[in-house]
Amino acid sequence: MWAPLAAYDPQVFLMIGDNVYADAETEGAFAEAYEKFGQSKGFVDFRAKTPVLAVWDDHDYGRNDAGAEYPLKETAKAAMLDFFDVPADSPRRSREGVYDARVVGPEGQRVQIILLDTRYFRSQLYPIAPSRYRDHDDPTTTMLGEAQWRWLAEQLVVPAEVRLLVSSVQVVSNEHPHERWGVFPHERARLLALIGETKAAGVVVLSGDRHRGEVSRLEGSKAGYPIYDLTSSSLNRPMPAQEPNATRIGALVNSANFGTIDIVWEGQAHLVLRLHDDAGAVQHETTVALDELQPRANL
Repeated sequence: MWAPLAAYDPQVFLMIGDNVYADAETEGAFAEAYEKFGQSKGFVDFRAKTPVLAVWDDHDYGRNDAGAEYPLKETAKAAMLDFFDVPADSPRRSREGVYDARVVGPEGQRVQIILLDTRYFRSQLYPIAPSRYRDHDDPTTTMLGEAQWRWLAEQLVVPAEVRLLVSSVQVVSNEHPHERWGVFPHERARLLALIGETKAAGVVVLSGDRHRGEVSRLEGSKAGYPIYDLTSSSLNRPMPAQEPNATRIGALVNSANFGTIDIVWEGQAHLVLRLHDDAGAVQHETTVALDELQPRANL
């Protein structure tokens, strides 16, 4: 996959989880997983010319579908931050979790990248079968934890024209029984309401996890405008299957894939969301006018 990614030549590459499969019950498993990844010549060459920002999902966090209960999360955090060369003085080093945000670009073309941590603080799930869960009915459970929620509210009022909200699991798709924000319906509603309350313009969700790719579009929420969710996964472990999603635009991409976001500022500013296969060919494309992503009355 690194050759077509290099040919696309992105300004920044987001690794949004399951970057390695540590699945660790011992501390040494993290070092072993990252050492193996670091030996990939394709990745090493790609990383040498392309800035990489990273956050985790369950398998690099350390255990399938794990949350706050996972006992090795501090070991996992240190291994991830070290591998991705996060500076010693970064706030990510001193606070709990690995969430982060930054703004790039000049005024009028500012892009905010918000990396959410959907693992470190997340309450335990209610299993109904392996990797299948019922929705929580306990409003005290959490996806982000209160400290990260306060931080996110602060980030959503930082000036920016486009906000790429990175969540390792899907926000919009809400019909399948696997991990997703909708397993915590009160937290999903809180996220959408917070976008509306802060009048945060230009939010597009980027997610992974599902081992297939799709673009979803949610209307009628308290966010105040349509929320698009570009789901791109997996670079090398596709699991072809059909999955219910009434919000899906176009077809499900069942091949190995990577997602791209092109932001066009000239003329009527717009974003182009694409899913590419492992040869780089475009398998899905959705164009979103930036004017569509502006706060207004609930739809």
